[in-house]
Amino acid sequence: MNVKSLKDHVGVPTLIIGGFWFVIMVIGVIGKIPLTDMLSDSFVRFGRWGVLALAMVPSIQSGVGPNFALPLGIVCGLLGQVLSIVLGFTGIGLILAAALFAILFGSIMGYVYGLLMNQVKGSEMAIATYTGFSMTMLFSLFWLSLPFNDQRITWPLGGGRGLRQAIMLDNFDTLMILDRFGSFTVFGVFIPTGLFLVFAVGCFLMWLFMRSKTGMSISAGGSNPIFAAAAGINVDKTRIMANMVSTVLGALGIIVYSQSFGYTQLYDAPLLMAFPVVAGVLIGGASVKRVRIFHIIIGTFIFQGLMATSLPVANRYFEGTDLSETLRMIIQNGIILYALMQAGGKSK
Repeated sequence: MNVKSLKDHVGVPTLIIGGFWFVIMVIGVIGKIPLTDMLSDSFVRFGRWGVLALAMVPSIQSGVGPNFALPLGIVCGLLGQVLSIVLGFTGIGLILAAALFAILFGSIMGYVYGLLMNQVKGSEMAIATYTGFSMTMLFSLFWLSLPFNDQRITWPLGGGRGLRQAIMLDNFDTLMILDRFGSFTVFGVFIPTGLFLVFAVGCFLMWLFMRSKTGMSISAGGSNPIFAAAAGINVDKTRIMANMVSTVLGALGIIVYSQSFGYTQLYDAPLLMAFPVVAGVLIGGASVKRVRIFHIIIGTFIFQGLMATSLPVANRYFEGTDLSETLRMIIQNGIILYALMQAGGKSK
């Protein structure tokens, strides 16, 4: 495969950011940062964010565009985790119970959100961002008002009201339970087998779903709504279904993320989580109109790998600064801006 065909297949942003990641790793090796550590962190972050990235597929394919309202699904998943903890679940039981709650809450929230998206056609991405921000702030008030008395999840001086900013999952035998499942080390590089398996199953199920009758209707409605309507497809209904699936995946994704990160983060933590997910998907070669599972995999791996590598490299060469955060913001927002500028062009 020559350079031109490679560029056409994966896209210029993918090659640029992938090359930049390689350069950062080389700089890290020169700075005596173990390559095995950088690769291990990259693999863990890839698995940690994978299911959240999958939430973009039905949203984009339905014509709504990247789901900047991902915090809607995230707060549903967080609520599922909190309720599972209060009910006494621990370990894998906590994850399974939280997943059931997440599917329930995410379906309801996704249905309401889908109705909203049908009312604001043409402005979906802008309205989605405001909706995600608003719901995150609304849930911040909700977290403060919950009358739970478990001292492991409530404020120490809260008198039994209000949840902590971050709930340690190590207290509930859930820390990295998926990361460690079947994990192994190759030449010093940690392979989080459980995370990869969950992501792989998610990718396979999404692949099957998008090839089902419902999935093809979603894609048809997003590609050409007029033709789809003429063919008897209820486009508004497919958009609602797509947003329900996307919201549920966001809810399930934060459960996978939390157990790997080690904390259930509440309040404003979900606020900006949609942006790195969207940036990663777009880096993989997706557009705001079309996306494939391949785009999700390659884009998430490159973006999260770059983020995992840039932090130790920035800390090594620029002590006392937060250059890594600046770098992250430049990359993710630059990619999103580029994709939005190309939205009127050829879709992938």
